[in-house]
Order: sequence, then structure tokens, then C-alpha cells
Amino acid sequence: MATKSSDSSHEQAPLSYRKSVEIKATHDQFFVWREFLWGGIAGAFGEGMMHPVDTLKTRLQSQIIMNATQRQKSIPQMLRTVWVGDGLKGFYRGIAPGVTGSLATGATYFGFIESTKKWIEESHPSLAGHWAHFIAGAVGDTLGSFVYVPCEVIKQRMQIQGTSSSWSSFISRNSVPVKPRGDMYGYYTGMFQAGCSIWKEQGPKGLYAGYWSTLARDVPFAGLMVVFYEALKDLTDQGKKKFPQYGVNSSIEGLVLGGLAGGLSAYLTTPLDVVKTRLQVQGSTIKYKGWLDAVGQILRKEGPEGFFRGSVPRVMWYLPASALTFMAVEYLRDNFREKGNNNNNVVSNLSIERKTSSTSVHEG
Repeated sequence: MATKSSDSSHEQAPLSYRKSVEIKATHDQFFVWREFLWGGIAGAFGEGMMHPVDTLKTRLQSQIIMNATQRQKSIPQMLRTVWVGDGLKGFYRGIAPGVTGSLATGATYFGFIESTKKWIEESHPSLAGHWAHFIAGAVGDTLGSFVYVPCEVIKQRMQIQGTSSSWSSFISRNSVPVKPRGDMYGYYTGMFQAGCSIWKEQGPKGLYAGYWSTLARDVPFAGLMVVFYEALKDLTDQGKKKFPQYGVNSSIEGLVLGGLAGGLSAYLTTPLDVVKTRLQVQGSTIKYKGWLDAVGQILRKEGPEGFFRGSVPRVMWYLPASALTFMAVEYLRDNFREKGNNNNNVVSNLSIERKTSSTSVHEG
């Protein structure tokens, strides 16, 4: 009897082990899918918090199209212009499409970073490390661009308008041509009205204005940000080994490292952002025929400094926005991992208990 019980117990132990492995594999797969959710929440959170700075950046970069003059306003002057014309709500114009676009981009960005990075490292070991991080970030951002770009076009056109009263005042004061000539688009009252209006007047081409210039900006930006973030994490991990007493919470680590990675990547890609913004806000007024034409005109008329217009508010936006985004992702990851680890420990403990009971029965 004792021997039979022992054999039965021994057969249960491997079964328990197999179940624990299956649960862990399912948990890891589910965790990757959770990255899409965490990334979406974090992206929307970062955009919502920093939207006023983005409005300032968009106004600075597009003012030459609106004013048709070489005299450009500085950051303090533009701050005053928005505040006097629209008040606080002027800085939040276009926040709905902004948050929607960032939600989509954040979901695909972080989701595909985890899944694509693992696949690249396993299938192409020669691309492991920084190359895997760069490719994963670029792929995630490219997929998100199908939703992000139309939202970006709508957001930026709403940002440069301000409220309806300031838009009407601007048109009458500066004699900006509007319908029926169609040289400048009409006023947008909201996200859906703007999207429908652009689609009706310009079709898909209008909603995807500056699509390739957006990819030209965002693919290197997304790739560089992951590379910088992972490289900084490697440095901090080395520091933790040498000085374990100075370890910090992963959320705080994500806040600091994410901010540094985002700010540096943002500055390096500012010239690409300037070209993209100019192409997207010009509407049906064809000032720039394409990406190369925009680059040539900016260089001839404004010089190299023209490519860095809005670089300060762009960095000011990405430093805290990236910091908040990575902090939120790390926080959500930690909470989910803790729950997953507890579940795995339960399975492991059950397996150990069965093995122990098996031994005691056998000895009896």
C-alpha cells in the first residue's frame, strides 16, 4: 500500500511541475499583452499632463505660415499671445486628439518593444542589444502612426487656432484669406468636426498630411529613446551592484531615466519635427511642395537655426512627458509582476508540499 501511494505521489509531482511551467508561460505571454494596456495608459497620461507645452511648441514652429513674416515671436512673447487671446483654455486646444493619438502610440510602442525585442534577440542574436531596442521602438511607433498621424494633424490645427473668438480676431486683424478661396481652413469646434471637415475638403490625404515626415521624425526618435533608456538602465544596474545602498524604486528610476532619454532624443530630432509641423499645419495653402522642398526653403530663408525653432519647448515637453510615461509603465509593471510572482509561488509551494508528502509516505 505504501509503495503504491508513493508511486502515485511521484507521478503527481511532475504533473504539478508541468502545470507550474504552463501557468508561468501563460503569465509571461499575458504580461506582454498587458504592455499594450500599460503603454496606452502611460502615453495618454504623459500627453495630457504636458499638452500646454506642446501647444506652445506648435505655435512657435508654425507662426511663419500664419504671419507670413520673418519676425518670429520668442517663447515669452508667444506665451503672452496665447494667454491674452484665449486664456488658460487656449493652451488645451486639441487635447482630445492629442490624448487619443498618444494612447494609440503608447500602446503599440511599449507593446511591441517587449514582444519584438524578445523575438529579435532570439531569432537574430547578432542584432541583440541596442540594435534590437532601436528596431523594436521603431516598429512599435510605425504601427501606431496609422492612428497617431490623423490625430496629430487635427490636434495641431486646433492648437494654432485657439478659441473661436481669437481665431476670428486673428483673421480680421491679419487679413488671412478663408473660404470660399480655400487658402486657409475654417474654424474647428472639436475633434470629430475637424476630422470630418478635413476628410470632406481634402480626403485621406488631408488627414495624413506630413505622414512620411512624421515617420522620418518618429522612427529615429522612438528608436533612440529606447536605446538611451536601456543604456541608462544598464549603467544604473552596474551602479546598483557597486553601491547597493543607493538603490531606488523602479518607478523613480523610470521617471529620471525616461526623462533623460526623451529629452535627448527630442533635441536631436527637432529639425525633423519642424519640417513635419510645417507640412501638417499649412492646410490647402501649398507653401511647401514636399519634405525636400520644406528642408530647402527653411535652410535658405531661415538658416540652420530655423530647424531648431521650438527646440526648447519640445525638450521641455519630452523631458517630463517621457519621465511620466516611463514612470507609469514601470509602476504598472511592478504591480502586475508582484501579483504574478505570488501566483507562481503558490504553484511552487503546492509542488513542494506534494513532493514532501510523497517522501514521507514512501518512508512509512
